[in-house]
Amino acid sequence: MKKRESFNNKWGFVLACIGSAVGMGNIWMFPTRVSLYGGGSYLIPYFIFVILIGFTGVIGEMSFGRATKSGPVDAFGYACGTKGKQKLGELLGFIPVLGALAMAIGYTVVMGWILKYMIGAFTGSTLAPENVESFGAAFGSTASAFGNNLWQIIALAVGIIILMFGIGNGIEKANKILMPLFFILFIILAIYTACQPGAAEGYKYIFRIEPKVLADPKTWIYALGQAFFSLSVAGNGTLIYGSYLPDEENIPEAAGQVALFDTIAALLAALVIIPVMATTGAQLDQGGPGLMFIYLPALFKSMPGGHIIAMIFFVAVFFAGLSSLINLYEAPIATIQEKLGLNRKLSCGVIAGIGVIVSICIQGIVSGWMDVLSIYICPLGAGLAGIMFFWVCGKKYVEEQVNLGREKKFTDKFLPICKYVYCPICILVLILGIALGGIG
Repeated sequence: MKKRESFNNKWGFVLACIGSAVGMGNIWMFPTRVSLYGGGSYLIPYFIFVILIGFTGVIGEMSFGRATKSGPVDAFGYACGTKGKQKLGELLGFIPVLGALAMAIGYTVVMGWILKYMIGAFTGSTLAPENVESFGAAFGSTASAFGNNLWQIIALAVGIIILMFGIGNGIEKANKILMPLFFILFIILAIYTACQPGAAEGYKYIFRIEPKVLADPKTWIYALGQAFFSLSVAGNGTLIYGSYLPDEENIPEAAGQVALFDTIAALLAALVIIPVMATTGAQLDQGGPGLMFIYLPALFKSMPGGHIIAMIFFVAVFFAGLSSLINLYEAPIATIQEKLGLNRKLSCGVIAGIGVIVSICIQGIVSGWMDVLSIYICPLGAGLAGIMFFWVCGKKYVEEQVNLGREKKFTDKFLPICKYVYCPICILVLILGIALGGIG
């Protein structure tokens, strides 16, 4: 097997995986879901699903990537090759790779918005509008077709330059800076928010438990969707990062750390955003881009020291988004390297060219673009990876790969839970997403 780049150490890998998991879902969706579905009544099923998916799908994708030392195309090809159908496996492997590329392109548009608002927080333009309607009009102009070309090209260029430096010198070093700074900045925001009058009402709101809401199936459905998409199980990013992991590392332990810090990031976002809303009497019933680019800037403007808070907030959000963008582009870049034999920098250039052209063209339809990917492609990719590893590769292979680097054997219940609980969950997420118009 040809020599493959790898992470320099375990924490470099863990921070990169945390970076891939911590993204916009943690910041602009999780606080809204917590608010809409009963605070603690939502957190209980969310924690359950994070533990379940973290210790099945995340471990599985990391182990599958490390075992095959390849991206989804060759990994799926290896699995199906054991049944004499390698070409079919490789063909199926292109689904999560193309899904990652399409998601990365959509994310590029969002990163353009974030970069513009981050720079604007320092120059004053982000908080310049006078009222919520004006903030909405400003964002509408930015998010329109061809409304933000320059900033998203710059955001893409930053991500691609990091990727050109490779795994250890690029992805790992970047995440060793981005992720600690993200957590530090959000902790600062959380402390500041806690000192504001009325913040206590927000905390009561977050941690209240309502038995009626806890018994509502919708609470569990949206908690499942949030946990599933937040942990980045899609058969691409986590799998490709796993392929750069040395055999000596303990994957179940690393997966647990990724799940833990991803959850902490989501909770930090909720501990900032919900109390901020409470201090002004605003209702948190709006998630997605509207929360981040309309309602929160309007609230920051009304707060003491709001300009400084806006700066810290958008810098932290940019760091979280950049780490996710890097992860999403890595799978298609690695696939170009593996299948076409191009060097790292040229592969990055090819993908960057595609990213620039397509992202500029989809600016006006990016919301629908991302919805299609999250509803159909992500759960399909996760399900295919799960089936390939847990069902096709076989018990002996799975247990050998998961226990590699461990002193003590991982639980015997791992494979049955993955086969009969996790894989059906992937199918369930796909079905529920189609039926409800998305649950992620």
